[in-house]
Amino acid sequence: MAGHVRRRAWAEAEEVFGVVLADPEVRRIGALVEAEEMRSGVELRDEFQTFQDRYEEAVRTGDVAVLARICPGKHGRWGRACVLTSGHEGRAPHWGVTSGGPVAWIGSAPDDD
Repeated sequence: MAGHVRRRAWAEAEEVFGVVLADPEVRRIGALVEAEEMRSGVELRDEFQTFQDRYEEAVRTGDVAVLARICPGKHGRWGRACVLTSGHEGRAPHWGVTSGGPVAWIGSAPDDD
């Protein structure tokens, strides 16, 4: 019985989420947030590109010590991990590079997003 109730609750929640996310105003605001994240990413590129370079080098060489210090922040929409050093959130937004270019964001998505 509990499994049935749980599945029904998830189905109802997904339906509500679908309706909300399809709303034109929600889509418009989402586009504004996306544009600002991309604009901020470009604006911060000169300051943070060295972190991206360090991350790529650590991945290439398997430098676990460097990778362990990288921020756990993730961006669900872009599927991108922050490349800054862990603990930066009080001074700077999360920052990373996507196929579309650099992106900066506030907050973090769960690993399963």
